[in-house]
Amino acid sequence: MKITYYGQSCFGIKIGKFNLLVDPFITGNDLAKDKINIDKLKADFILLTHAHQDHTLDAEAVAKNTGAVIVSNFEIANHYEEKGIEVHPMNHGGSWDFEFGRLKYVNAVHSSSFADGKYGGQPGGFVIEGEHKNIYLAGDTALTMDMKLIAQQTNLDLAILPIGDNFTMGIEDAIIASDFVECDKVLGCHYDTFGYIEIDHEQAKRRFYEEGKDLMLLEIGEPLEV
Repeated sequence: MKITYYGQSCFGIKIGKFNLLVDPFITGNDLAKDKINIDKLKADFILLTHAHQDHTLDAEAVAKNTGAVIVSNFEIANHYEEKGIEVHPMNHGGSWDFEFGRLKYVNAVHSSSFADGKYGGQPGGFVIEGEHKNIYLAGDTALTMDMKLIAQQTNLDLAILPIGDNFTMGIEDAIIASDFVECDKVLGCHYDTFGYIEIDHEQAKRRFYEEGKDLMLLEIGEPLEV
């Protein structure tokens, strides 16, 4: 399994011959727009954790360019289906066996609406099981006790957690979240994109290290093998 960071909470995940794209927000991200060309992105499936613009801005363009299936909650799926895009709707607690592996839609504590104010359903995260590797994509979320349920069902190889604070968990809550999901290998997201969520990278890594954990902060466009 290969994961490539595209800024904010956007990742490309390659599982076998399939390409997944998570929460595409590139053309509106000043840190990513000059480094990543959305017309060259590969996607068979696009996973959307919630409707906020910094997670969905480029979803329609990439889906129409690649023919990718958008996977998200029922309301977001309906939104894109109305635009002529193939979708797979899910909801909390539900799982599905896709060609790339098993996907479960799990709880997140956040808000969810489109840029025009349209209701975007309840936010969520994803647990992906593929190629004998298991990863947790938390999406935008507060720290929640529901994370403990993930560890009861899945042995994780990697947890992708928001760490920018203000709108989501910060560093200290993300450390607790990694305890809850019983995964000490953490890939950070949702940081630095705008002023409210700028972080001190070295301090963040040091705090995780002090707790016996590994926090990885990738450069935009940098890959990671899991």
